[in-house]
Formats: sequence, structure tokens, C-alpha cells
Amino acid sequence: MTQIPDSHIDLFDRPLLLGLATVQPDGQPQVTPVWGDVEKGLIRVNTAAGRQKDKNLVERPQATVLVIDSEDPFRWIEVRGKVAKRSEETGIEVIDKLAKDYLNADVYPGHTPDETRVTFYIEPTRVVTS
Repeated sequence: MTQIPDSHIDLFDRPLLLGLATVQPDGQPQVTPVWGDVEKGLIRVNTAAGRQKDKNLVERPQATVLVIDSEDPFRWIEVRGKVAKRSEETGIEVIDKLAKDYLNADVYPGHTPDETRVTFYIEPTRVVTS
């Protein structure tokens, strides 16, 4: 598995938005700002089941993530990868953890009872840095 280099792993440890690019049914990219982190070498992003990025990642399980250092906009990492796993079991746990990282909130404030949260684990296949 391609590794995220030590020189840029800190970008995933800070509350920086990730640009998540997925592929639409017509082949066009869809890019969404999301929260994310890295666990055991895999990038974790979270969404609600049924949203467009969920559908895109299920139907076409490849993604690109771009993170730009807010303190130095010429320092960034692009990670291309494939979906290694989609999990509803970790959906709430992960979004609550990300809410703590990004908002310092104990739970994600956007929880709704009719929503199923899902976590995607993206395995890096190519990494480009600057």
C-alpha cells in the first residue's frame, strides 16, 4: 500500500478541510469539502448514506483527496486512492470523533434520527506532495 509520507501526515492531524473528489455517473468529477483523518494508513471520510458522494463511491470506488496547509498554501498533499471499505457500523463513532477534532464538540451537532452515517476508508494508491 502506498504510504502518506511523514512530511505531510500532519495535514491530516490538523482540522483542515479535505477536498474529496469522486466520479459522477457521467464521468464528471464531484468535489466536496469534508472532514477526515488517517487511521492505519487509510484516509477516513464520513457522509450520510444516500448523498451523492456516497453513491459515487459505491458505484465507482475511487477518490482523490486534496489537503492544503492553511499556514502555507504552497504546501499540500494529493492522495489518489480506492475505497477499501464502506462502514455503517463506524459511521456515528467516526463523525463524532471528527466533530471533536474539527469543532471541539463531544458529538456531531448535525445528527438527525432519520440519517445513517457511513465511513469510507480510502487506500492510497498514489501520493503527490508539494
